[in-house]
Amino acid sequence: MLPYLEGPVFNASSLHQEGRRARAVLEEARERVARLLGAQRKEIVFVANGSEADALATFGLSAKRPGGHIVSSAIEHLAILASLEARKDEGYDVTLLPVDGHGFVDPGALRFALRDDTALVTIMYANNEIGTIQPIRELAAIARQHSIAFHTDAVAAAGWLPISVDELGVDGLSLAAHKIGGPKGIGILYVRDGMPLVPLVHGGGQERGMRAGTEDVAAAVGAAVALELAEQERVSRCERVLALRNRLELGLLAKVPLSRVNGSEPRLPNIANLSFSGIKAEVLAVRLDLEGIAVSPGSACTSGIAGPSHVVEALGTGNPREALRFSLGTQSTEEEVDFVLQVVPNVVSELRRT
Repeated sequence: MLPYLEGPVFNASSLHQEGRRARAVLEEARERVARLLGAQRKEIVFVANGSEADALATFGLSAKRPGGHIVSSAIEHLAILASLEARKDEGYDVTLLPVDGHGFVDPGALRFALRDDTALVTIMYANNEIGTIQPIRELAAIARQHSIAFHTDAVAAAGWLPISVDELGVDGLSLAAHKIGGPKGIGILYVRDGMPLVPLVHGGGQERGMRAGTEDVAAAVGAAVALELAEQERVSRCERVLALRNRLELGLLAKVPLSRVNGSEPRLPNIANLSFSGIKAEVLAVRLDLEGIAVSPGSACTSGIAGPSHVVEALGTGNPREALRFSLGTQSTEEEVDFVLQVVPNVVSELRRT
C-alpha cells in the first residue's frame, strides 16, 4: 500500500495520465479480489466497510420488488438487522428465521418462509459472536429454486472458510478487509452479474454506478493482498488456531464450574463464546481487561450497546447476559492461552464470592 499512501495520490476517476494510472492500479486490485472469489471483475464493488456492504446488499438487491418480502435470520450482524428494520419502515415485510439451540438455521424453515413476493434472502455464512457455520450452499440452492436473490454476510468467515461464490451458489457476498489483516475502512460486495442492484450512495458514478465516491486506491490494494494471503494461509492457520481454541475451551470448562460453550460444531476455529453462570459478561470483561485480557460481550460492533447478546438470546439455552466472546487470531500463542486459563478461573471465583 505504501506507494499509494506516500506522495501525490491521484483520483482514479480523473481522465489525465496520473488518474489513468491510479485507475489501472484500482482495477488490478479488483481483478485480484475477483480471482480469489471465482468472480468477474465487474461483479466486485469496493465500499467503506462490511456494514456498508451488508446495507447495500439488503437495500440494493431487494429494490426490484418495492414493498416485498425479505427473509433473514435472528442471529445476523446488526448491519443486516438494522437495514431490515429500515426496510420495514418503507413497507417491506421481514421474516427472521429462528435458530435452534445449537445456533443453526433449518433449511426447511427457509423453504416454508418463502413467498411469491420474496425479494431477497440474506443469511450470514458464519456468526461473528458464536462462530456457527450455516449450510449456505443448501440455503442458497433453496432460494435459487424459487428465483430469489441470496446474499450472505461472509465478513467473519473470510480467512477461515472457502469463499468461492460459485461453490456457495450465492448472488451477493460481503467482506471486510480488516477481518483478514487488511486495512480498516474498506469493504467488498460481490454482486452476481445480471442481478439488479440499486445504489445507496449517488453521485459521480464510481464503481460502475453502484457506489459513488472517490475510490481509496491504497485501501483497495491492501484488501486484495490481504485476501490473497488469507487464502494462501487458510488451511494452516485454521489448524493452528483451532488447536488453541480447543485448548482454551476445554481448559475453561474444566477449571470453571458451571460454565458452558455457546454454539455447536461446525464453528469457526477462532471464536470461543462461553457463559459463566451467575457472572454478567460486562463485569467479567472489565475485570479481565484490568488483567490484560481483551474479550467482549457480543461483538465489537455491539459492545457500546446496552443489553444482552441477541445471538445468544436467540439460542434460548442460557442467560444471554452471561455470554463472553474470546477471539483468537494468527498472532495468538499458547502462552496467551495459558495466561487466560490461569487468570479467568480466579477472577470468576472472586466475582462469584462478591
